[in-house]
Amino acid sequence: MGKIRGNNDGPNGRNETYNVGKRKNVPRTEIVREVEQGKHPGNHVVKINGRKYVRDNPDHSKKDNVNQK
Repeated sequence: MGKIRGNNDGPNGRNETYNVGKRKNVPRTEIVREVEQGKHPGNHVVKINGRKYVRDNPDHSKKDNVNQK
């Protein structure tokens, strides 16, 4: 599986889709399910305001974060 990048394409910059390696615009619910199934080591799921989102596991590097700005 490839690196996960958020698209910030929802209201207030939420990630409604993600780019995963060569896969583009993967729906949030699909990538959340894949992460929960353990298909993307180094990532985890967080629940914010009742919605689940993918996040990179904590480390001291910004270059591998899901959301890069």
